[in-house]
Amino acid sequence: MDCDEMQVIEEPNLSERKETGKRGRKPGRKASTEKVDIRAKLERSRQSARECRARKKLRYQYLEELVADREKAVLALREELERYKKWGAELSEGNIPEGFHQLLEEAGVLKQEQVI
Repeated sequence: MDCDEMQVIEEPNLSERKETGKRGRKPGRKASTEKVDIRAKLERSRQSARECRARKKLRYQYLEELVADREKAVLALREELERYKKWGAELSEGNIPEGFHQLLEEAGVLKQEQVI
């Protein structure tokens, strides 16, 4: 192409742009109301953060209590398992372990003897 044949590209006129977008400053608003709005927004944000931290703290307290309860249950079950292991070893030796009769009575295997 020769320099004489170059096409001229027209740029759109910026003043003819539509003003319907949501960006930018809204007409009629003053800077002082914007400061008040920003302060209110910051205060709402701070309050929301405080509430979030409080909810998080309560959630962690609940979970810690739940873990403590479960740990107690695990400990009780381990103790019970050890007791049953000892009873099994004693029964294998031919001995009747202490508290074994009471367990059988509670389970309904043995009927309680009546004293007249």
